Amino acid sequence: MLVFVGDSMKFKIITLGCKVNTYESNVIRDKLLNSGYIESDEADIYIINTCTVTNTSDNKSLKEIRKVRRETPDAIIVVCGCMIQVTDKIDEIDADIIIGNTNKSNIVSLIEEYLDKHEKIVRINDIMNSSFEKMKLNNFNRTRAFVKIEDGCENYCTYCIIPYARGKVRSKLPQDVMEEVSLLVKEGHKEIVLTGIHTGHYGADLDNYTFAMLLNELVKIKGLERIRISSIEMNEINDEVLKIIKDNPKIVSHLHIPIQSGSNEILKLMNRKYQKEEFIEKINQIRSIRPDISITTDIIVGFPGETEELFNETISTVDKIKFSKIHVFPFSLRKGTKAEELPNHIDNSIKKQRVKILMEKSKELEIEYMNKFIGKDIKFIPEVYKEGYLIGHTGNYLLIKYKGSEDLLHKDVDVKAIKVEYPYIICE
Repeated sequence: MLVFVGDSMKFKIITLGCKVNTYESNVIRDKLLNSGYIESDEADIYIINTCTVTNTSDNKSLKEIRKVRRETPDAIIVVCGCMIQVTDKIDEIDADIIIGNTNKSNIVSLIEEYLDKHEKIVRINDIMNSSFEKMKLNNFNRTRAFVKIEDGCENYCTYCIIPYARGKVRSKLPQDVMEEVSLLVKEGHKEIVLTGIHTGHYGADLDNYTFAMLLNELVKIKGLERIRISSIEMNEINDEVLKIIKDNPKIVSHLHIPIQSGSNEILKLMNRKYQKEEFIEKINQIRSIRPDISITTDIIVGFPGETEELFNETISTVDKIKFSKIHVFPFSLRKGTKAEELPNHIDNSIKKQRVKILMEKSKELEIEYMNKFIGKDIKFIPEVYKEGYLIGHTGNYLLIKYKGSEDLLHKDVDVKAIKVEYPYIICE
């Protein structure tokens, strides 16, 4: 039985997957709250924003839908996102409103349409011929706000289904980005994280406008202290982007640049658009203008055809580059991708072993990077107050723990790094 609070219905959003999904879920949340709906753990409406990056992601999404239906049989269930966009099993999904990766900003009107007619709604548009769905987030938290500037990807890496789930590159209009960022800064946000499916390819669909041009406009916004790029491909860090990083301290000293493998043979099988030597050269370029920059990455281990020798080649490449952190993923088959057809798939036990080796390497490199700052004065913005300590990040994403008062939350705090107590740097 649906429960009303006053004249309002209660909702809960369940988000699976990436930061773009998180941003979109927060936009949906804003729209529901602004329309008088009430957020609650026990709800009348459940919105499940799905992920499809691997077969496991698909299974998690389906499991969540079944669980919600089983536990709240009378609730209105809305299912959206990547899994819905590419699945061929729509008829098997027990939900009342089903949409893909468009119409997320129209969820309020779709719910009202369902309440009026009580008829199942299925609206899945052709993602390959969709325009950028205009979204604006009114608030995130007072420290860091995500701004989605781009959607879609056209890289077609052999392991990835996302180009089919998200479509072609589509960019938010520069004036819309500026308006959203300016509003967030006015509300007290000190850091903006630029995010998208293929963030660095922003502007590819616009007339004579590039990602570098957008960065050049954003650094001029008064009151904005930090601009962070959520992720960027190596070959998108061109001379124009490098110049802006060099000249503007507002661009934080942290870049997340996915390498995916340190073996040229595996990079070719993945359909990545570079070789390890080019990647290393680009990192050297970046460090020549920002010597202490934190460079984090993603690596997939156990890709089909990855022999012990090729895995060791990746370890060797990692040692040369010295990332400050590695996000390690065992290769997970995704049906419908070219990697599915490749020979020489790796046994799961070997994948687990390689993940463990690379995770240990990541921790070693992370501590090595953290130790560079011991004894130095650094600035951080506390995000959490816990048991007498302020916890937050520096621009280069060091995690700081500092004994201080709660009234310093969300403010710039100057401290001295004393020692590493992983995963924190203890400061005074």
